[in-house]
Amino acid sequence: MTGLMLALAITAAQVMLGIAMLCASWRMMRGPRAQDRVLGLDTFYTNAMLLLLTFGIQTGRTLYFEAAVVIALLGFTSTVALAKFLMRGEVIE
Repeated sequence: MTGLMLALAITAAQVMLGIAMLCASWRMMRGPRAQDRVLGLDTFYTNAMLLLLTFGIQTGRTLYFEAAVVIALLGFTSTVALAKFLMRGEVIE
């Protein structure tokens, strides 16, 4: 019974993360300001990372976990660069 419950919980989490990714992509496309678009991008990569983690749990492969770490590192770096660009107008001083 616990295996079935785990599979159902993971599937429900994947569906909810997919819906959250749709909402984040809507915010990226229709955001009234650039800050809203950056926030949508930040939410999108976080949801993509979590979706990969749920795939990794479901399949038992470690490749998904490594890809999630790469997405987390690149996403954080891009968010910091975009925030710095929006504040100062330049990334490299």
